[in-house]
Amino acid sequence: MNLTRRALPALLLATPALAQPAWPTRPVRLIVPFAPGGPADILARMLAEFFTPRLGQPCIVENHAGAGGMIGTRVAATSNDAHTLLLGSVSMTIVPHLATQPVGYDVTTDFVPVGLVASAPFVLVVAAASPLRDLPGLVAASRVQSLNAGNSGNGTLSHLAIEVFRSRTGAAVESVAYRGEGQMLPDLVAGNIGFSFASLSSALPLIRDGRLRALAVLGPARLEALPEVPTLAEQGVRDVEADGWQALFANKSVPASGVDRLRALLAEALADPAIAARITGFGLLRAARDPAAFAALFTEEYRRWGEVVRAGGIRAE
Repeated sequence: MNLTRRALPALLLATPALAQPAWPTRPVRLIVPFAPGGPADILARMLAEFFTPRLGQPCIVENHAGAGGMIGTRVAATSNDAHTLLLGSVSMTIVPHLATQPVGYDVTTDFVPVGLVASAPFVLVVAAASPLRDLPGLVAASRVQSLNAGNSGNGTLSHLAIEVFRSRTGAAVESVAYRGEGQMLPDLVAGNIGFSFASLSSALPLIRDGRLRALAVLGPARLEALPEVPTLAEQGVRDVEADGWQALFANKSVPASGVDRLRALLAEALADPAIAARITGFGLLRAARDPAAFAALFTEEYRRWGEVVRAGGIRAE
């Protein structure tokens, strides 16, 4: 083949780029910042099982639990490794604002959002025996006598949602912190607290068993599982949405081609009927946002929950 002197340097310059191996070139770590057995861990293992044969490299789940997800998130952020992923959650947008010391990472710059995996909308629930039948009745009752509202822990999504609800409605509410929904919901069923904001996955079995009653959905639309329950916005209370989403993130060192490949594989995984059935079986919703929309949501959630934390003077315990 005849090459002109002008064309040869251009070809030589292009050769290294053409020779770059496709991502990934070695095993991929998928960090879960929570203990084994929970929703995040189960979702991560489903994705890892799906990704491994398609990436041509093992996708290995590692659990690094503690500090509301901060420990595992720091591990994933500070690896500076082009083969590290994170199964993150809405807590990523809350925990950095609660900390009294630097957390050692910046979720807005150390990660690239790959895509939403599952959504876990919250619902406003009361005991089945409660006299509270609807949202206007709850707000009116609180102005006669202050209501206790259970949350799943200081600085959690349910805690922050209660703070926003109180400011939007003027309801007289005392927020009561528990160590997780597992401790809170039995007290609610027993009538020891007035109401709570609980994740759909935890509350739905109790609603179906007739032990809890849902008064509102903290989301933009009614839920297929509870079609008769209106949203807060339908009842005149806006900007109190709360969604315990789970999402896939890549360390900032993952090349753009790798992120694109992960986005395509994630979409393929979520379209798989077996995976879709397992996600909905946990009381979660499959992702309903494209990558760009999720990236915008992540940025907005980080801003919004930061404002709530600062306004309430909330700090990690």
